[in-house]
Amino acid sequence: MTTIVSGSASQTLAAALARELEKPLATVEYDRFPDGELLAGVPDFDDDRAIVVASTVSSDAHLELLQLQDAVREAGAEEVVTVLPYMGYGRQDAAFEAGHPVSARAVARAVSTGTDRVLTVNPHEKAVCEFFEPTATPVDAAGRLAEPLPADLEDPVFLSPDAGAIDLAETVRDAYGDGETDYFEKTRHSGTEVEITPSDVDVAGRDVVVTDDIIATGSTMSEAVGVLRNRGVGRVFVTCVHPLLARNAVTKLSRAGVEAIYGTDTIERGASAVSVAPALAAEL
Repeated sequence: MTTIVSGSASQTLAAALARELEKPLATVEYDRFPDGELLAGVPDFDDDRAIVVASTVSSDAHLELLQLQDAVREAGAEEVVTVLPYMGYGRQDAAFEAGHPVSARAVARAVSTGTDRVLTVNPHEKAVCEFFEPTATPVDAAGRLAEPLPADLEDPVFLSPDAGAIDLAETVRDAYGDGETDYFEKTRHSGTEVEITPSDVDVAGRDVVVTDDIIATGSTMSEAVGVLRNRGVGRVFVTCVHPLLARNAVTKLSRAGVEAIYGTDTIERGASAVSVAPALAAEL
């Protein structure tokens, strides 16, 4: 028997996955001691296989995941499968300079100690999957982003912010069933400074869907939208697998003229218009 166990930041997705797999959803208790320490438990768990679903959107979420893995083992689970809808620290896949950690590797090692298998959705760099033991399975859910798009897009163009994400734009375009793909040239000068160079695609009067794996602060994306506006674009829609949307990202994008923002439920936000549960269920 398999039971789905949810981290506190992934309750909607865990419930959707439970319905997709037709498996029960465990009761999970989340608490915090007066000294600030966390406690996550599964008081009624009594199965031999657990699927722990937990986006690690914060340091607390990382620790909570480790506790849930240990809790189901303590309760008798013989197999633990860990689903990381969003892998925090996944973009720190290399040391920035001498003496710095490879944070994605450190996190992956910690998660690996309490699980038999790991799945993660659209990691920023697939190479981070190799940091897990055994190697994690990347799940591509980008095609789900086509679902909330309007059916009447005018001669659509699917744009990625850089060449490295063009496959994501192609996946969304293919799922939508119509349109052209292209990308912006993006040069990162520092952790916060990014230069966007316009692509050559003609966007005048055409609807554009800008795609990315993660939208964090929205600065790069809003700059890209500004370039499109200067070139007479039609409607602009923004899609991303992981709608982190930190600080005032939604305001930035709205001020830039974005018609709508669509994300998945790997990170549960107001923009989470579609679930990755079907893509995960297909791998489980």
